[in-house]
Amino acid sequence: MSKAVAIKIVHDESLILKTARAALLTETSGLQALTNSLDESFEKAVKLIEALSTSGRVIISGMGKSAHVARKIAATLASTGQPAYFVHPGEASHGDLGMITQQDLVIALSYSGETQELSNLITYTRRFNIPLIAITGKETGTLAKVATVALILPTVAEACPMGLAPTTSTTMMMALGDALAIALLSVRGFSSNDFLVYHPGGLLGSSLARVGDKMYKDERLPFAREDTHMSDVILEMSSKGFGCVGILNDQGYLTGIITDGDLRRHMSPSVLTQKAIDIMTVKPTVITADVLMAQALSLLNQKSITSLFVVESLTYPAKPIGIIHIHDFLRMGVM
Repeated sequence: MSKAVAIKIVHDESLILKTARAALLTETSGLQALTNSLDESFEKAVKLIEALSTSGRVIISGMGKSAHVARKIAATLASTGQPAYFVHPGEASHGDLGMITQQDLVIALSYSGETQELSNLITYTRRFNIPLIAITGKETGTLAKVATVALILPTVAEACPMGLAPTTSTTMMMALGDALAIALLSVRGFSSNDFLVYHPGGLLGSSLARVGDKMYKDERLPFAREDTHMSDVILEMSSKGFGCVGILNDQGYLTGIITDGDLRRHMSPSVLTQKAIDIMTVKPTVITADVLMAQALSLLNQKSITSLFVVESLTYPAKPIGIIHIHDFLRMGVM
């Protein structure tokens, strides 16, 4: 009995994986077909959005599964610098049309192109000459015919084996929305600085922060002069807690570094009587304040080091203005 059950479980697992892989392959083929279908209509849609006035917003609407996709597209556009929000077509017919102005642009999602709930919204855009971008699967549908620009999804099979549940079609809609957002930010020259404005929180915000925003400064910095005896260098290293000391020349410029690793390598009875200049590593790896924290972490990993002095310029001798430590990234959750 137990053997029969075991065989059945193996059979079910095989069927589950086979079905799941078939669904993913079907949706993958849909995305490939969508990629190949992009043409001048897509360019026109991006230029329409780009041309919005500073007060203009993108309003996105859809019904059913398309509504969920529309919300995601609105969120993506907003997070990449284009004011956008979702309006439910049913609510639009009961007063929310007043939220849409003649400075705005509407993106309507309907695979069939005949979604009844969208009719009042579509009529409103035509009445007030509001640009309308259609994302639809039917070139001959009403939505495509009346739109300013129609983005037609290629005809491909749904991942649903019965061909009923919106799967491949909604995946293509969402991907097309992502493509619009990414093309738009590229055209507008949207930078990582701009991205940080809209993503100040969480792991992404931490990764996009600049070194200058997170570095230790002033009295926290571990420094010693080139002629400082190693006994005093060790005291400075211990008191500041960064596992290193920056070595400065008489003008206050960074010329070298001594790390706890350097101490281990030079450990001898005479080490305490030596001077910093005798032990230091010349021209250590440094970074400037304008570099992203994510890039700083990459440099730490690449060099297998735990601290970076922040300098005004990468040209030596360099003026030090701060320091960052690997523990800062651990606290921020950026690893």
